[in-house]
Amino acid sequence: MMNTSTTSQFIASRNRLFWGWIFLIFGSVFFLGFLHAAVISKLLPPSENVIISSIQKDRIFVSIMADGKRLMIEDPEEGWSDGYYCFLVPLTLPILLVAVYFHWLSMKLFKHA
Repeated sequence: MMNTSTTSQFIASRNRLFWGWIFLIFGSVFFLGFLHAAVISKLLPPSENVIISSIQKDRIFVSIMADGKRLMIEDPEEGWSDGYYCFLVPLTLPILLVAVYFHWLSMKLFKHA
């Protein structure tokens, strides 16, 4: 029969193993989604799916004059450049983690002040 300290260590190691797998799976899914949105979807043929089609056609119309003001051009083919919106969702997570850390830090400082 196991004593209480061995049992609690076993449960703690199982808990760490569980959360390790959860973070590993979450990170892998997030990385593959980012890779698909940023690189792979641009190489695939056009899709009939609305969501995949909007990811594939991630382009913005930008034309800037020499003095820095925007200039609208009548020809729709001129001035189109690759957009950066495919990077928006994947890069939101690190910013969210930083915001959560600063929130936690401010609560700790407030609590112990």
